[in-house]
Amino acid sequence: MGGILIKNAELITMNKREEILRGDIRIKDDLIVEIGSGLVPLPEETVIDATGRTVIPGFVQTHIHLCQTLFRGKADDLELMDWLRKRIWPLEAAHDGESLYYSAMLGIGELISSGTTTIVDMETVHHTDYAFQAIAKSGIRALSGKVMMDQKGGDVPEALQEETAASLQESVDLLEKWNGYDGGRIRYAFSPRFVISCTEPLLTEVRDLSARYGVKVHTHASENQGEIEIVQAMTGMRNIVYLDHIGLANERLILAHCIWLDEEERRILRERGVHVSHCPGSNLKLSSGIADTPGLIHEHVSVSLGADGAPCNNNLDMFNEMRLAALIQKPLHGPTAMDAKSVFRMATIGGAKAVGMENEIGSIEVGKKADLAILNLYNFHTFPSFDVDPISRIVYSATRADVETTIINGKILMDRGILKTVDKETVLREADRSIQRLLARTPLG
Repeated sequence: MGGILIKNAELITMNKREEILRGDIRIKDDLIVEIGSGLVPLPEETVIDATGRTVIPGFVQTHIHLCQTLFRGKADDLELMDWLRKRIWPLEAAHDGESLYYSAMLGIGELISSGTTTIVDMETVHHTDYAFQAIAKSGIRALSGKVMMDQKGGDVPEALQEETAASLQESVDLLEKWNGYDGGRIRYAFSPRFVISCTEPLLTEVRDLSARYGVKVHTHASENQGEIEIVQAMTGMRNIVYLDHIGLANERLILAHCIWLDEEERRILRERGVHVSHCPGSNLKLSSGIADTPGLIHEHVSVSLGADGAPCNNNLDMFNEMRLAALIQKPLHGPTAMDAKSVFRMATIGGAKAVGMENEIGSIEVGKKADLAILNLYNFHTFPSFDVDPISRIVYSATRADVETTIINGKILMDRGILKTVDKETVLREADRSIQRLLARTPLG
């Protein structure tokens, strides 16, 4: 590889001093190797003139469902349990390998286009290898895993009801195939859906496998009050108390949502080092509630951001999540409760900490992976720029349309709006064909 030299940019570093610099970034292979001013291009380097542009660390989204991108617009205006029972579970049960591949590619194209470079992704029960194939081909950085659902009965389609041993074995097989792929760009995460859909033997084995392989566990918790009532009826405990009771609450656990918490649960999150993925767009659309993120951050709980899935958002846009994360807290806790820098931190280095990669991604520093987004903020909606905090411009004014170039693992995956690894025309065409096929297999069609 010849390397890349980005010249004359505004750099939002998010390093320990949270410096904002003007200068150049030299990339060699997959790493940032030099940051300075007046760097001279080497003969083999690709030079990006970033005069008038802003370079940020690529966004890290810690809760995504690529398998659901095909279902965008198919599950609007429902609360969580109805959303699952009436729409999402039947559609997930209808997936085939090809539909899952294009669902993943559709989501990845949107993510790369809007500056997200790392995701924590939860797939569905079957065909997960096809999602990994899409992740591998696209170049995005991901922690992903097949969803695990071995609890029998209820309203879950038969096609999504697994045997415990088979669910565990398939998860381990996928881990052994994909974990560490491409120098660690792809990592595996065990992904039990939530307590309602998983037996205790499965969850305790996930606990042990996570420790044995040193990988993350990614699940949902305390998203909806009805969900919590079901968990209490099943276990006699609240969600996070139960997860702690069986030994899953530790620094390898990433919990999506965590809206409805009591004091004991907050203490467990803090003391065990559990990571919370805040999904404000999804939480509002499903009328689930508003998480107390200012309180969690004040208590030194690790909080990051995610868009969740396309059918409960309906986009995968970190700009939207940052803006919402800031705004929804202000009527409750005052105008300074969640400032622009706090949410930008959650979207970058906070996400990196959640995935255990804060020494590799999440900030612009020498020795870190070259995961970057280049923004063009020269536009009506982001001006005037004079004497305006650059992070405020990004969080409150910028949009995903302002992302010009996305670099992941030292590779330019989007160059001035043109995707290099995702064939847009093919993906859009096949996405429509795939959802038509899936709908024909369900009562929804």
